[in-house]
Amino acid sequence: MKNKQIILITTGVILSIFLAAVEGTVVATAMPSVVAQLGGLSIYSWVFSIYMLASTTTVPLYGKISDLFGRKKVYLFAMILFLTGSILCGLAQNMLQLIFFRAIQGLGAGGVLPLALTIIGEIFSVEKRARMQGMISGVWGVSSIVGPLIGGFLVDQISWHWVFFINLIPGSLAIFLVWFAWQDAPNPSDQKVQLDISGAVLLTLGALSLLLGLNELGHPSGWWFMAAAIGLLTGLFFVEKRAPDPILPLHLFSDRLFLVSIFHGILAGWAMFGSLSYVPLFVQAVLGTTATVAGITLTPMSLSWTLASIYGGRLVLKFPFRAISIFGMVLLVIGAFLMTTISAATTWITVMIFTSLMGIGMGLTLPVYMIAVQTAVQRRDLGTATSTIQFSRSIGGTIGVSMMGAFLSTRLASLLLKAGYPSGTVDLNNLINPQPGSSALVEDTIRNVLGLSMANMFWLALIPATIALAAVFFTPRGKVTQLSNQAVAVKQ
Repeated sequence: MKNKQIILITTGVILSIFLAAVEGTVVATAMPSVVAQLGGLSIYSWVFSIYMLASTTTVPLYGKISDLFGRKKVYLFAMILFLTGSILCGLAQNMLQLIFFRAIQGLGAGGVLPLALTIIGEIFSVEKRARMQGMISGVWGVSSIVGPLIGGFLVDQISWHWVFFINLIPGSLAIFLVWFAWQDAPNPSDQKVQLDISGAVLLTLGALSLLLGLNELGHPSGWWFMAAAIGLLTGLFFVEKRAPDPILPLHLFSDRLFLVSIFHGILAGWAMFGSLSYVPLFVQAVLGTTATVAGITLTPMSLSWTLASIYGGRLVLKFPFRAISIFGMVLLVIGAFLMTTISAATTWITVMIFTSLMGIGMGLTLPVYMIAVQTAVQRRDLGTATSTIQFSRSIGGTIGVSMMGAFLSTRLASLLLKAGYPSGTVDLNNLINPQPGSSALVEDTIRNVLGLSMANMFWLALIPATIALAAVFFTPRGKVTQLSNQAVAVKQ
C-alpha cells in the first residue's frame, strides 16, 4: 500500500475515532437544553443508556462480520448508520423519538471504534502500530477536554440540534477518505461465507441481558436479566463449539495472551471506569466544590492517561510487554488503594494525584495488550480479537459503575442510620446545591458520612485492580516483535 493511501486512511480512521470519543461528552453538555425544549426529564437517563446498550452489544458482531466480509464494507456501513442516527437525533421532536434515534446512532457507533482499531492493526507494522496507539490515545485525551467546550458552544451559539448535526462534517470526510483509499485484502478462503446467525443472536441477547441486569442491579428485574444472561451465554458456548465459522471463535480463548487480555480488560475497566464515575460526586458533594472544579479534577487523569499511552506504545517496542503491564498495574493498584483513604478532610488536589496514578497505570497497560494481541493473532481473527478486547473493557466499566453504585447506596443508608438519620430524611442534593436555612452542622455530618461511604466503596475498585495485577503475571514473556515472528510463522 502506498504512503499516500495510508495517510488518507489514517486520517479518516482518526476522524471516526474522534467522533466516537467525543460523542458522550458533547451530548452530556447539551442534555439540559434538550430537556428544557423536549421535556421528558423522567426518561432523561435513557438517552445515554440506550446508546450504551446498542453500541456495546454490537461490538463483537462487527468484529466477526468484518473478518468475514472485509473491513471496508462493514466500517462504511457502521459510519453511515452512525451519521443517519445523528441526523435523526437532531430532527427529534420529543424525548421518545430522541431515545429511539440514539439507539440507531449507537448501533452504528458499536462498529466505529473497534473497526477503526482493527484497520490500524491491519495496515501498520508492529513498530508503527505502537506509535499509532499513542496517537489514538492522544485523540481520546483531546476529545475529553474539547468535547464539553464544543457542546457548550453549539448549544449557546446555535442550538442543541447541531450537537448531532455537526457529526456530519468529520463523519462524511472520514467515509470518503476510507472509501477512496482503502482496498480490502481478498478473503483467503475460497469457501462460501456462512454467518453464524444462532451465535450472533445468542451473543447479542446475552450481552444485552447482562448490561440490563447490571444497570438494574439491586432491583428484582436485575436478577432476572442476569439469570437470562447466564442462560443465553451458556447456550452460546455450546452453539459456538459446533458452529463451522463461529461468531466468537473459542480457540482464541485457549491462547494465554488473549485470555489474560480479556481478564485484564474486565477487571481494570471495572476499577478504572467505576472509580472515575464517582470522583466528581466526591469532589462536589463531600468536598463542597463547584461543578467546574469537579470537572477540573479529572483533567490531570485524562492527561496522564494520554501521555502514558503514548509512551507505553513506544516502550512496548523496547521492553517485554509483560514487565510494562506489571508496572502499570502496580501504579493502578496504588492509586486505587489511596482512593480508599479519602475523607471530607482530603483536598481535591490530593484526589487529582491519586487519580493521575490510576491514569498512568491504565495508560501503560491498555495499549500494550491491544498491540500484543493484534500482533499475535492471524488476520482472519483480527477483527474478532480487537472487538472482543474492546467489549471486555466496556463490560468491565459497566460492572464497576453498577457494583460500586449499589454498594454506595447500601453503605450510605447504613451509616446515615447509625448517625441518626433514617432513610428518606436526608436530601443529598443539598450537599451540591445548599438550600437557604440548612444547618451547617447537619451538612458537615452528612458530608463526613458520605465521604466514609465513598472511601469504603473504593475498595470495590481496589479488589478487582489487585486481581488484575495478579492476572498480568500470567502474561507470556517476550517482546511484541517475537509475537510478530510467531504470527508470521503460523501463516506460512
